[in-house]
Amino acid sequence: MIYALKNSVIYTGNEKLSGRVLLIEDDIIKAIVDQADIPEGTEIIDYSAYSVAPGLIDLQIAGAGGYLFSENPTVAALKAITGSIVKSGTTGFLIAVPTNSFDTYRKIIDVVKNNPHPAVLGLHLEGPYINKEKGGAHNSEYIKKTDREEVKELLDYAQGAIKMITLAPELCDQGFIATLINYGVTVAAGHSKANFKEASDGFEWGVRACTHLFNAMSPFHHRDPGLPGATFDSETACASIIVDGIHVDYHAVSIAKKIMKERLYLVSDAVEENSEGAYLHKKREDRFTLPDGTLSGSKLTMLEAVRNCIKHVDIPVDEALRMASGYPARLIGMDKLGFIIPGYKANLTVFNTDFIVKQVVIGGKFCLPFD
Repeated sequence: MIYALKNSVIYTGNEKLSGRVLLIEDDIIKAIVDQADIPEGTEIIDYSAYSVAPGLIDLQIAGAGGYLFSENPTVAALKAITGSIVKSGTTGFLIAVPTNSFDTYRKIIDVVKNNPHPAVLGLHLEGPYINKEKGGAHNSEYIKKTDREEVKELLDYAQGAIKMITLAPELCDQGFIATLINYGVTVAAGHSKANFKEASDGFEWGVRACTHLFNAMSPFHHRDPGLPGATFDSETACASIIVDGIHVDYHAVSIAKKIMKERLYLVSDAVEENSEGAYLHKKREDRFTLPDGTLSGSKLTMLEAVRNCIKHVDIPVDEALRMASGYPARLIGMDKLGFIIPGYKANLTVFNTDFIVKQVVIGGKFCLPFD
């Protein structure tokens, strides 16, 4: 079956198109054509007053749909989390797992490996090799010193399910980072007290990103620019940022964007309310906190982050969408995601002028019912 999506504004990731028709065949983007060139027998879907963009990709989300996955590593939780995230307009995500026991890591790996879903791209382990002094909402009981054999055993067990690991570069040597890279893991710096040199060394050794820029890390200071300064100074390091106006002031987002340009990408870092276990999150009006009031995760969706970039940071629509699709896809090596290009996977987010989701397409399948 070929579907033709017409009368929408199409953000391909490279350009903005109007008056064109997007063709989907099976699970692939077939072509972008003029209306006169729609093939016979095509099912036409009219998206007048809507925009179509590459499916949004979130590389750090710990919970949704009533479940914090690290505390509920079950099939039911995975299904509820995935359904909630997809409904919000995100077509691909890494489940973020806060610093935890290796038994919990294995339980989580088992559930993800044995219950594949096209939106679940893998796991992002935040820890356990982080700095206790910048642990933030992480449980310090589980923070560990680096152990190459231990992490190799875990990565062997994961069989590729672990896509990303956040660590403190000041606590790791070059060999440890090389081990992770050899397993195909994207290594990020975060929850770190690294000074400028330590962070810069990490980037030279293969650390490719900085996790939730400005949060839970050494500050930018004029005598030592720290991890943020090293990230700015690098020509290759990317950084995620939480654009909810709470975790990072919008002016700081603007400064970072001007410096980093296409190296800055969006994450939600969203969690879910949880009252039992190692991680307790309380839902507030606009955020999540620990029971003592310490800021923990966000209540953000990726499409809301895009809207905030446009509304509060004056980032153009097409660039804000790239920050939530093409840039994260590129970072973790998802070559056929993040853009609307013939031959790419037909993962799409359809939304109105208020950035309310109309439809989500994953692998050519329309996930939401029409009105």
